[in-house]
Amino acid sequence: MKKDTSNRNQLHPFYSEFVPIRGRRYHIRLWGSDDAPAIFFLHGWGDTSASFQFTVDALEHDWRIIAPDWRGFGESQWNDGGPYYFQDYIADLDALLERYSPDTPARIAGHSMGGIVAGIYAGIRPERVARFVNIEGFILWTATPEESPERFEKWLEQLREDTAAFRVYDNREAFAERLMTKNPRLTPERACFLSKHVLRTLDGEGGFTFAGDPRHRWIAPLLHPLPETMACWQRSQAQTLWIAGSDSPVTKLFAKRPEDYQERIACLTHVKDALIEGSGHNIHHDRPEQLARLCEDFFLSELPP
Repeated sequence: MKKDTSNRNQLHPFYSEFVPIRGRRYHIRLWGSDDAPAIFFLHGWGDTSASFQFTVDALEHDWRIIAPDWRGFGESQWNDGGPYYFQDYIADLDALLERYSPDTPARIAGHSMGGIVAGIYAGIRPERVARFVNIEGFILWTATPEESPERFEKWLEQLREDTAAFRVYDNREAFAERLMTKNPRLTPERACFLSKHVLRTLDGEGGFTFAGDPRHRWIAPLLHPLPETMACWQRSQAQTLWIAGSDSPVTKLFAKRPEDYQERIACLTHVKDALIEGSGHNIHHDRPEQLARLCEDFFLSELPP
C-alpha cells in the first residue's frame, strides 16, 4: 500500500524505543506501522539514525523502518570508558535482527560503516539476510602487517591520554553552516534538521557537540582485514545492490583502481550496482529521493503483488 505523499514537505513521524542489546541501552528509531514489511536502515560512522529521515520521507510505499543508533552514537549508550571494536557492531546487528526479525530473513540498507557491518554479517549468517542495499560500504581501509606496531603504539597512547573530543559549536546554526560548507549539496532545511537531531548539549559547559562518544575517534589497533571480509562476502546469499555517489571520494578512488572494485564486487553471486549522479558519500543527505527509489524498487521486487 502506498503512503499519502500529498505533502512532501511534511516529515514522516517516527517514534523511539530503548532496548537492551548486549549490555547496552540501544536507541531504535522507527517509522511506519508494525504490520508493514520491515527494512533495517543502518547508519555510518559519525552519524545517527535521524539522518535517514529524508530517505524515509521519499519512500512511496508503507514500510516499517527500523533504524538503530549504533552503540556510542546518537542516543544509544556509550561503552564504559573503553574503546570500540568493529566486531561488536556485527554482534549488535545479530542481536537486533533477533529482536526485530527473529523468524524472517531481513531486508537491510546500510550506509558506509553500516553497509560494511551488514555486508560482513550477510556472509557470516547468510540465512538471516534476504536483501541488502550497500550504500558506499565497500571497505577501502586496509593495513599491512608492517603497520601493526605503529597502530598499537598509537592506540596505547590514546588509552593513556584519554583526550578524545568532538568539535564544540556555540549554537546549532554554526553546526548547520559547517555542514553546508563541507557539503554544498546539502539544503539549508536538511542542515537545520540535522543540527537538531545529531547534536547533544554539553552539560554545564554550554554549546553543542556531536551526539557520540569521542572515543570513536581513537585509532583501531586492528582492522577487519580485506581477505577475511571478501571471504564473508563470498558466503552471502542475499540479493545485493551496491550504490555509490558519482562525486564521492569512494567512487573517485575506485576510478583509479577499477580492478580493485571489480575484485570486490565479484565476490558476490547475486549483485548489481548503481551510481547516483550528483551525490557525494552521504547519498541519504544529497539525493534521498533517488536513493529511496532504488531501495524501494529493489525491495519491492521480492514482495508478492
